[in-house]
Amino acid sequence: MKSSHTPHSAPRSASSPNRRGARCADGSKAFAVLSWAAVFAVAALVFAMSAKDGVTLDTGSGLLSAAKAWLAETLSAAAGHAVDVSPIGHFAEYLLFGAVLANALRLHAPLRRAGVLASVAASLYGVTDEIHQIFVPLRSCDPADWAVDTAAACLGAIAVCALLARRAARTRAANNR
Repeated sequence: MKSSHTPHSAPRSASSPNRRGARCADGSKAFAVLSWAAVFAVAALVFAMSAKDGVTLDTGSGLLSAAKAWLAETLSAAAGHAVDVSPIGHFAEYLLFGAVLANALRLHAPLRRAGVLASVAASLYGVTDEIHQIFVPLRSCDPADWAVDTAAACLGAIAVCALLARRAARTRAANNR
């Protein structure tokens, strides 16, 4: 019996259904390019944020520094003590990274596999992110940050895959009426 996808078979186009029936938003090459551009943009953001030293992140005048200061003040006031918001930044970055990776990878793999690959790839990128921070003044390699990165990437990938699977199921149900 021939498998549904062999190395010699023609690759599925972005508009063709994957094994679970999910389809891309518009099936165009532009959609694929934009999906991968989002992946590279988020990866670049993660790298840029990791390249900032601790002082710049804490006392800088940019939008992200202002957002970090506001979040720290708000959470500290609510908790009644100082709160380190760095894990929230890691979580937000990697939640988005896992989501955009899963979205892009679904163009090349079945949805479930795309989610797993996105989680693994984002986790590995998190390892390189922590190694990168060894070389940044006032930053360090922290396995706890990597754990947050990995958990967030998995949640982002799961969320995208769940939404896309739900949309595909609705489409199938509508087509069967």
